[in-house]
Amino acid sequence: MPNNSTNPRPGVVYAQTNERDANQLLVFDRAPDGTLVPSGAHETRGSGDGMPHLTSQGSVMLTGGGRHLLVANAGSGEVSLFAIGEGAPVLLQTVPTGGAPKSIAQRGDLVYVLNTAPPSLSGFRLLASQLERIPESERELATNSDPAQAGFAPDGSTLVLTDRATNTLILYPVEAAGVLAKPQQQPSSGPTPYGFAFTSRSTLIVTEAFGAERGAAAASSYAVAGTSATPVSRSVGNGRSEICWAVVTADDRYAFTTNFADGAVSRYAIGADGSLTLDDATAGIAVAGQPGLRDEALSSDGRFLYALDADSHRIFGWVVDDEGALRPLGSWDGLPATVAGLAAS
Repeated sequence: MPNNSTNPRPGVVYAQTNERDANQLLVFDRAPDGTLVPSGAHETRGSGDGMPHLTSQGSVMLTGGGRHLLVANAGSGEVSLFAIGEGAPVLLQTVPTGGAPKSIAQRGDLVYVLNTAPPSLSGFRLLASQLERIPESERELATNSDPAQAGFAPDGSTLVLTDRATNTLILYPVEAAGVLAKPQQQPSSGPTPYGFAFTSRSTLIVTEAFGAERGAAAASSYAVAGTSATPVSRSVGNGRSEICWAVVTADDRYAFTTNFADGAVSRYAIGADGSLTLDDATAGIAVAGQPGLRDEALSSDGRFLYALDADSHRIFGWVVDDEGALRPLGSWDGLPATVAGLAAS
C-alpha cells in the first residue's frame, strides 16, 4: 500500500513516458552522491501523444512545496495530479485542460496550463489536493501561434509565454481572482524564443533557437516589471545549435541551457544587473555532437544538474560546484523514445 504521508519526498527525479497507450510517471531516487536508481512507474490515467521530442518544458512540474506533482497528458488533453509523500506517488486526479497540454506554470495555489491544438491557456486552483478550474480563465491564443512555455514571474503578478511562430514574449497580468487580463507583447531579442527561467529578482532568461540555424544558438535576458520586459542582454551566442531549455541556480549566479542539436550544456553567468555572459559553451556534454539533449532540472539543494537525452534514451547527471562548473556524474538508460519532461527535488 502506498505511503500517503504529506512529507515531501527528498532526492527524487521525475519524468514522463509520453506513451500514447498509457502515459506513466517515471520515478528515480537520488542517492547522496547524486546517482539515480529507478524506483517505479505510475500510470497517469491519461495518454501522451506518442511522439518523440514533445515540446515539454514544464510538462512535469513539482509544486513549490514539493507535496504535489503535475503531469501533462498531451494525447488525452488532461493534467494528472499526484500527491508526493515519503512513499510512492499517489494519483489524486486527472482533469481535462481544453487542448493538448505541453507546459504547466504554477505559483502558490494558482496553476495555468498551456495547450496546443488549439493553442490556449486554462487556469486552475490547487486546493485541498484537488485542481479546481477557475471560472472564465480560458484564454485563446492566435491560431498562427506556436507557444513553447508558460511560467510565472517570481511575484506571481505576470504569466509569461514564449511564441516561436511570431518571435515574441507574451506577458499576461494576473488579476486577484486568478484570471488573466489583456496581455502585452514584447519582441524577442532573437528568433525562435523557446524555454526560459526567472531569477529571484525577476530577470527573465530566454533561450533563442534561431530557427535551428547551425551554430547560432543564443540566450537573452530581460528585466520584467508587470507586463514590461526590458532587454538587458540581447542574443548572447554560445556557438552551439538549437538551444531550447533553461534553468537558473538558486543563488541567481548562473543559467544552464541545453543545446538539442549537439549534446552540450552551456553555462551563462548572470550579473547583478541581470546581464548575461557566456561562461562555458560546453560546461557539460551528454553525447558529443549528437542530438537529443532536452529537458533539464536542478536538484532542490542545487548540487546536481540533470538533463534528459531523448535520442539516447538516458538521463545525464552532473555535480555542480560552487563556481558553477559541472563534473560528470553518470547516465541512466532504459527510457522510451517518447520520454519527456523533467523535475527534481
